[in-house]
Amino acid sequence: MKRILLFVVCSIYFSFAEAQKREVHILSVNDMHATIDVFPQLAGLIDSLRTVDPSLLVFSAGDNRTGNPLNDKYSIPSYPMVTLMNLVGFNGSALGNHEFDGHSLKRLIGLSNFRYICANIVPDDSIGIHTVPCQVFDVEGLKVGVVGAVQLSQMGIPSTHPDNLHGIHFTQPKETIAQYEWLSRQCDVTILLSHLGYEDDIEMAKQFGWFDLIIGGHTHTQLKGNERVNNVMITQNKNKFGRVTYITLTVDSGRVIDKKAEYIDVKKFPRKSRLVESVVQYFSSNPRFKQIVGHAEAPFETREELGCLMCDALIDAFNADIAVENPGGVRIDSHPAGDITLLDVLEMDPFDNNAVVLELTGEELLRMMLTYSNSQVLRFPFVGGMRCELTTEKDNPNKIKSVRLLTLDGKKLNMKRRYRVVTNSYVPATSVVPKGAAHEQNVQTTDVLIQFLKKQQKVNYLGRRSLTFK
Repeated sequence: MKRILLFVVCSIYFSFAEAQKREVHILSVNDMHATIDVFPQLAGLIDSLRTVDPSLLVFSAGDNRTGNPLNDKYSIPSYPMVTLMNLVGFNGSALGNHEFDGHSLKRLIGLSNFRYICANIVPDDSIGIHTVPCQVFDVEGLKVGVVGAVQLSQMGIPSTHPDNLHGIHFTQPKETIAQYEWLSRQCDVTILLSHLGYEDDIEMAKQFGWFDLIIGGHTHTQLKGNERVNNVMITQNKNKFGRVTYITLTVDSGRVIDKKAEYIDVKKFPRKSRLVESVVQYFSSNPRFKQIVGHAEAPFETREELGCLMCDALIDAFNADIAVENPGGVRIDSHPAGDITLLDVLEMDPFDNNAVVLELTGEELLRMMLTYSNSQVLRFPFVGGMRCELTTEKDNPNKIKSVRLLTLDGKKLNMKRRYRVVTNSYVPATSVVPKGAAHEQNVQTTDVLIQFLKKQQKVNYLGRRSLTFK
C-alpha cells in the first residue's frame, strides 16, 4: 500500500512539475523594407502557427518601410505596409531608422493596430508621435516584457535625413536600456526588440544578461540559429524577408529554461492567404511604375556600378567636375540586362533627396567623404569624375588608413583647387562641409537619373569602378 501511495504521490509531483513548464512562441521579422509581395506567404505561415498556438506573438525589429515605390510613393506613404501588418496581426514593432523617412511617422503610428516600442526616443509633445518604451504582453498568464531601441549614428540620431527629425530627440541606447532591468523582475520573459545592429546586440547581451532574447535588425545579418552571448539568445535575418525567425521559449517557475530559434524561408512557404494576396495585388496595380526609362546593355552586378551610373547622371545634369553618391543611397544590389523601369529607378533611389551643388577644394571634398564614412570602407562614397585609392588598416580591412584622390587618367587631384561637386542632400547634411557651401537645386535625384537614362537610352556599366584598394 505504501508503495502504491508513493507511486501516486510521485506521479502527481512530476505531473505538477511538468505542468509548470510553458512555452512562448514568437515569429519575428526585421528590415522588411516594404517587400509587400511576400505577405501572402507570411500570412499563410502566421495562420498556420496560430492554428497550433493562438497566443503566437509577431514582432518586427524595424525598417518596415523604404525600398519599394509601391509602398513609399503611395498617396499615403507606407499605407500598404501598415495595412498588411495590421491584416496579418503584428503585435509590436521596433522603430527602425527608416521609419523616420518621409515625415510620415506620426500618420503611420495612427494607422497601426500595434504599438511602436522604443525606449530611446524623446519626441516633443507638439510632434504628436506616440510610442511606448516597453510593453508587457500576456501570453495565457505568462508576462512577456519587451523593450525597444533604435540605433544612433555618430551624429547621435538614427541614419535618416536630419530634416526628418525636427522636434525628435534621442538618448544613448545602452544608458537608456540600463533603466529597464526592473522589467525582468516583473516578467517571466524579457526581450530586447532591437534596431541597433548585430555588433551592438552582442554588446547589449554582454552588458544586460537579464534579457532572455534579443530580436535584432538594422545590419541585415543572417544568423544560423541559437546564437547566444552571455546566455542571451540573439536573432536576426537578411533584409527583405531573407528569412523569418520562429522562436520557442520554455518557461518554468517564472524563468526561461530553454530557447530555440528556427529560421524559415517564408518565400517558399507553400500556403498563401488569398485575402492578403488580393490586397497585395491591389497595391501593386499602378501601371505608372512599369514605364520604361532606359535600357541596360549589360547587367549591373554591384552597387558600385549602380553608384557610378547615378554619379554620371548628376555630373551631366549640373555640369559638375565631380559627383559623390553615398553607398547607402543605392538601395538595390544589382539589375539584370534589359529594360530599366520607373519602378527600378525608384527602388534604386527611394529617399526623395534633392540634388545639391557645392564648391569645394580637394581637401574639403576629402574631408566631406571621410567624415561621412567615419573612415569605414563600407560607408565610403562612390564617385564620378575622379577615382579614389583607399589604403586600409592591416588588422581591420574595413578601417580606412588613407585616401588618394586621383583624376580619371590617374594623376593626383589638386587638393588646393576648387571643384564643382554635386551630390544628394543627405551627404552634406551628415558630414563636415564648409558653412553655406551646399546649394540645393530643387530637383530630386531620382528625376535627374530618369532624365539621364532617357537621354542615353542605352547604358553599360559592367566592371565600372570608382574605388580601388592598395
